[in-house]
Amino acid sequence: MEDQDFLSFIKKIKDHTSIDLALYKEAQMKRRLTTLRMKRGYTTFVAFFDAMMKDKELFYEFLDRMTINVSEFWRNPNRWEIVEQKFVPEMLRKNRRLKVWSAACSTGEEPYTLAMILAEQGALQEATLHATDIDDGALEKARKGLYLDRSVRDVPEKYVKKYFRQEQLMFHVSDELKRAVKFKKQNLLVDTFDTGYDLIVCRNVIIYFTEEAKHVLYQKFAKALKPGGLLFVGSTEQIFSPAQYDLEAADTFFYRKKGV
Repeated sequence: MEDQDFLSFIKKIKDHTSIDLALYKEAQMKRRLTTLRMKRGYTTFVAFFDAMMKDKELFYEFLDRMTINVSEFWRNPNRWEIVEQKFVPEMLRKNRRLKVWSAACSTGEEPYTLAMILAEQGALQEATLHATDIDDGALEKARKGLYLDRSVRDVPEKYVKKYFRQEQLMFHVSDELKRAVKFKKQNLLVDTFDTGYDLIVCRNVIIYFTEEAKHVLYQKFAKALKPGGLLFVGSTEQIFSPAQYDLEAADTFFYRKKGV
């Protein structure tokens, strides 16, 4: 009965939202959502679903739990230094109008990190910088660009001074960066992708998907990149056979689309 209850929940979610929870690792997803359901006082997933359809805040909480919105600026700083010091300068030598995408951008720390790097190299005004996520609540926070002090702990000091305004424990992202990032709602597993990207950043999200869903997603990302474009993944998301997606390793956690 418990399994049937969860399966019914999965079907209802897909029918009403196009989010297919069956594409996520079941044990992890079920454990997280069970904790949330019980915390909110619902004895079954079906009752929890019915409540979510009537309560927007509860639905946003479900999305937040489902997508694990854990993000921070300059997450894994040594990897961002590679972007800043190696890959972006390489790209700019070939083309000054870069097209960049932060996929599953959560509350915006990642695309704003990209924006700072582009701004420092004089390339932000000419760049196209997309940022997408499935969670409306996360996107709303991202557009506001307001963060607790702990979120900026890994940001280089010169960038903190230049691109943030501090008010007590809160840091406001500069209007220059906010204007540059185009936030949009997107379901990575269902929606079509734009194409011609020089750089796609999708980190610490793919680990929650099944192997089949990962395969589909890597194919979609590869098609979205221009020849020579880069896919930047998280520290637990190494692609073991990149050639099947027409990709090749460019550095640790960076994959380049073949063709240049």
